[in-house]
Amino acid sequence: MKTSTNSERQLATNVLVIGTGGAGLRAAIELAERGVKVLAVGKRRKHDAHTTLAAGGINAALGTMDPEDSWQQHAADTLRESYYLADPEIVEIVAKNAARGIADLERWGMPFAREADGRLSQRFFGAHRYRRTCFAGDYTGLEIQRTLVNRASSAGVEIVDTMYITRILVSDGVVFGAYGFDVIDGTPVVIHADAVILAAGGHTRIWRYTSSRRDENTGDSFRLAALAGGKIRDAELVQFHPSGLLEPEDAAGTLVSEAARGEGGVLRNAQGERFMDRYDPERMELSTRDRVALANYTEIAAGRGTKKGGVYLDVSHLPKEQIRAKLPRLFRSLIDLQMLDITETPIEVAPTAHYSMGGVWVRPEDHGTGVEGFYAIGEASSGLHGANRLGGNSLIELMVYGRIVGEEVAEYSRNRSQVQRDPAAVEAARAEMQGLLNGDGKESPRRMQRAVRDLMTEHAGVVRSEAGLRAGLAKLEELEARLPQVTAYPDIAGFDDLAHAFDLLGSLLAARATLECALERRETRGCHNREDFPEQDEALRGNMVWEPNNGVSFEAAKEAPDSFRDLAYASADDSVAGKLVE
Repeated sequence: MKTSTNSERQLATNVLVIGTGGAGLRAAIELAERGVKVLAVGKRRKHDAHTTLAAGGINAALGTMDPEDSWQQHAADTLRESYYLADPEIVEIVAKNAARGIADLERWGMPFAREADGRLSQRFFGAHRYRRTCFAGDYTGLEIQRTLVNRASSAGVEIVDTMYITRILVSDGVVFGAYGFDVIDGTPVVIHADAVILAAGGHTRIWRYTSSRRDENTGDSFRLAALAGGKIRDAELVQFHPSGLLEPEDAAGTLVSEAARGEGGVLRNAQGERFMDRYDPERMELSTRDRVALANYTEIAAGRGTKKGGVYLDVSHLPKEQIRAKLPRLFRSLIDLQMLDITETPIEVAPTAHYSMGGVWVRPEDHGTGVEGFYAIGEASSGLHGANRLGGNSLIELMVYGRIVGEEVAEYSRNRSQVQRDPAAVEAARAEMQGLLNGDGKESPRRMQRAVRDLMTEHAGVVRSEAGLRAGLAKLEELEARLPQVTAYPDIAGFDDLAHAFDLLGSLLAARATLECALERRETRGCHNREDFPEQDEALRGNMVWEPNNGVSFEAAKEAPDSFRDLAYASADDSVAGKLVE
């Protein structure tokens, strides 16, 4: 079952959006509302995009619960939690525009939780000074995705959610479209466009334990941007969630909600010790995500973990009525996945790769990538989160920059008088795909992906070292040398194997960017722990920027503006009274 260039489809639109999660849909809605023809494509069904997995909430300094809150305080909390690596201009734009993002969702029917008097409910997340997180039970991301899908439909956005984009097409440094294929029937597709918005997620699937599912966050965005001439920033800064499931294997890394610790769950090692007093005796299990993840990792590495390589998260001491009322999703999930009753038995967990805080380098004002006509938003982009993401900021980021980039790109498309196309760029993309389909190599894309995940877990997990990172790079070179033998074998069920082959290409590039950037960040800061450099180094307060041909360069961090500088450097309130973890 092979494809041919004769069956190649040609599509044309003003703006192509790659990714049908929250960020991509918000941008597409803005474009459609401004009368611009937009096509949104994705490789997952739009109703099941990664956005649906976000449970906790979405931030905006509305002051509905705490009138003292302000966008300045939101910005200060964000910058502080980033370990001062976030771009202050991006931080300011998100904090200032967050209320408008919530208002957009309200206007489109988002079922936010409300107080008895009709005000939007807002709750604490870790590292927030005030209650500013809006929510819809523990299904906030799912409800946001539903709201955006419905609004996109009513706005007339064309969505094709069975399309895998393999290359962004560029001529003399200017975008003119993209190349890809239909994952169902394998038909190659050339899409001509004035501009391209990349919203295809991050790279957390390149670790063995991850909250991402099999066919998402495999580094597609990194590869698409890098091959188009873009740069990758902060690839090494990956948020590891403290509690991912260890089994079943096909669900390894699935999150155990931090609400379990917020409700009073405790962490114990294999000896039954409650160990968080060794790492954060004041906050214990309600410490920040990076500290709890490091504590869990340390217990396991010190030999105090379980036989399967985890620790125990125990809520069985809590009243059963409380568990069923406050943790219903978790209760049901563990029954479904493990036939485990959490009211009676502890949950075995380990750190899991959760969020790409780095991504494509973008300008603060419009999220342009430096390649004309090419923009990146959502988890595909970088600049807001630094070395530790403030809980609730990922969902508001997609609402704010989805709208802003939609506005910018609508104007760009209208003013673009001519488009220069390069047949050689199309031919290169076509040849790459045909090479994967028509080879006779014996390397399986899925098995190679597993090797990448094993490599990254062993050498670039929660704790890193120079020796480990260099060993990881050596193994990566061996995998890269096997690439010519990778062949996709589609069958009557579809072209999943070809998708896996391109997932592998993205994973390999993302792994190299991560390893090389981690090697250069010779300090411990936030999520990035170097056992050979355990202290934070002020000289490294900045961002590692990676390019395929030029390796890693360093950009010093910008200073916060007067509007929130003093708040950002004020001593933080680390108390956990009344707060949920992030």
